[in-house]
Amino acid sequence: MNESNIVRMQRDLEKALLRPEAKRKWAMLIDVRKCTGCHSCSVSCKAENKTPPGVNYRWVKEAEDGTYPNVMRIFMPGMCMQCDNAPCITACTSGAIYKRQDGIVAIDYSKCVGCGGNAVDACPYGAVSLDKGDFYSNEAYEHGPVYEYDKKYKRNDDSSTINSCRKCHYCLHRLKSGMLPTCVTTCLGGATYFGDINDPESLVAQKAKELNLYVYMQDEKTLPTTQFITDSVELCKKCHG
Repeated sequence: MNESNIVRMQRDLEKALLRPEAKRKWAMLIDVRKCTGCHSCSVSCKAENKTPPGVNYRWVKEAEDGTYPNVMRIFMPGMCMQCDNAPCITACTSGAIYKRQDGIVAIDYSKCVGCGGNAVDACPYGAVSLDKGDFYSNEAYEHGPVYEYDKKYKRNDDSSTINSCRKCHYCLHRLKSGMLPTCVTTCLGGATYFGDINDPESLVAQKAKELNLYVYMQDEKTLPTTQFITDSVELCKKCHG
């Protein structure tokens, strides 16, 4: 029996973690042909990272083309693209946003000065949000600590994420613990591939070579690490438009 893609990607992850950070580059591919629009990735991401109102690391857009009975409909997840030429880094005046050696664009909350969101405006993908300190409820779970970037943040003290820019980081805290990003493990359609793109034997590297990749907003020259797999580029553009 063939092993599942999740098991394969888990093996790839464990293999990648044996190498130095500078030798690996995390990458994500999303096959929009398989995305069912279930929003499981969005829900699990919000639960995993305890993101407050107005802060979403993962969302799903949709588009439809054609007329009945010849109709095509797609669902397309959106998130931080972990750009190699990230405009949010340039826009950040405090130096809080930086590019890690493993390809992840990270935010040091202790350096973020709450400038009002220069990085929010700079991101062409709408992937950066400003944490304004809001809560959905008074439940103890929501007011508990946030674990991001392998650190523990309490949202009721000076070292919290409040007034800081926030965004997807490929669940870096999970990666360091040997676990795949939560959006990958909860994708019901099996549409999300993740791993070390520098490892030619990894599933994500093989898919990148075999399938048609769509670079969203390529004209922006941000060089995104997150890319899409599609048979209909025009519909993808319509989806994001």
